[in-house]
Amino acid sequence: MPGSAVQVRSPLPFAGRLDGVLGAVAMAKNAHVISAEEAAALVKPGDWLDFGACFNQPDVFDRALAARKDTLRDVRIRNCLSMKPRAFLEQDPEGAHFACYNWHFSGYDRRKHDQGLVNYLPCHLGEIPDYYRRFIPRTDIAVLRAAPMDAEGYFNLGPVNVWHPAIIETAKTLIIETLPDMPRVVGTHVRVHRSQVDYVIEGDDVPTPELPNAEASEVGRAVAALIAEQIEDGSCLQVGIGGMPNAVTALLQQSSVRDLGIHTEMLNEGLVELYLSGRISGARKAFDQGLVTYSFALGSRRLYDTLRDNDDFIVRPVDETNMPDIIARNDRAVAINNTTQIDLQGQAASESDGHRHISGTGGQAQFVRGAYASKGGKSFICLASTYERKGVRKSRIVLNLTAGNIVTTARSDQMYVVTEYGIANLKGLSVAERARAIIGLAHPDYREDLSREARDHGLVPRHFL
Repeated sequence: MPGSAVQVRSPLPFAGRLDGVLGAVAMAKNAHVISAEEAAALVKPGDWLDFGACFNQPDVFDRALAARKDTLRDVRIRNCLSMKPRAFLEQDPEGAHFACYNWHFSGYDRRKHDQGLVNYLPCHLGEIPDYYRRFIPRTDIAVLRAAPMDAEGYFNLGPVNVWHPAIIETAKTLIIETLPDMPRVVGTHVRVHRSQVDYVIEGDDVPTPELPNAEASEVGRAVAALIAEQIEDGSCLQVGIGGMPNAVTALLQQSSVRDLGIHTEMLNEGLVELYLSGRISGARKAFDQGLVTYSFALGSRRLYDTLRDNDDFIVRPVDETNMPDIIARNDRAVAINNTTQIDLQGQAASESDGHRHISGTGGQAQFVRGAYASKGGKSFICLASTYERKGVRKSRIVLNLTAGNIVTTARSDQMYVVTEYGIANLKGLSVAERARAIIGLAHPDYREDLSREARDHGLVPRHFL
């Protein structure tokens, strides 16, 4: 079977924390089943809690904790990509009791950040496991949702692995909140043995949260067509979130390209549809050969059902998917990611609107570097040439980034940039050459002004040929 090489997590992950007699005790213990209210009562003022990411964030514990707010202060909670409103934020609108620290924003997290209730943690997503092991001083209580325990004594974290193994390894107390609908998946370190768990809460019997598939616009489809032309047989794909990347996978289903592989951070709807179409073999991958490699999945019921107990897929922590040296091990790695603004030097700002934080660095910069380092690899940063705000159209290609905008992909890392007006490879180009190339990707209405600004500020000398 394709999944026969998958390594199952050892039931004793506490290296350096438990050994000898303590290790034997940990192996022998059984997790205690308690109520959400009893679990919330374990939290003390000043504690650091960790809720994990996406739909591994707890619900019944979250509500029980929020109900205790008047007895708590200075409780700090780490989370990421909230899929629904969090009770501890909703019940504490002034932030008097809880503080939230977030690795990557969803739309909900962004709104709470705008209200001053969420703090962003700058990071490359692939480095986060190392942060827990080296730089984060403590996690007092971690609460993660998982599929109920199986006959072998394992809970399954489902298709969201990310940095959860590092949380489990370093947390003083681990609580599992069960979610009967959680898809059991195949992966490294995704199964959690009961000996690792201190307490279990029976969670709500609710459907796993879904993320609607982003539909591509006409502009998005034009961008996708330019990228799809650059993808060769045997390419190994990473695709980010959004309509443009999904449009690329839709076009690949209709193309003659064969023997594609997938090594990605996020497994989205488009990649799964590409797998179901028979275009994914993984036969030319250097490792996880024949497998679809991912770190977390968000999408529809169809996506989750495809992953359920499917040994064609392997979910790995982000330090096993996102590090550039790992990405580069596969030949013809292709990274396809969105940005919201790019300047004439080639700097891409993908995570903020000025000082307002929008999403996060995620894995973009790491996949850009990993794809470039891959033999025959290609990195694509794509964007629509314009956007409209309050009825006013503006260019996404600018002389200078909006004041306060965060650079996600540096100019020296930039490879292919794509808009509906064309594609340009910036590698090896001078400042003047890349400015000219980027201006050629702008909407025609803005090219004259951009050219004048480039000359006035010395990016393109007046005598430049």
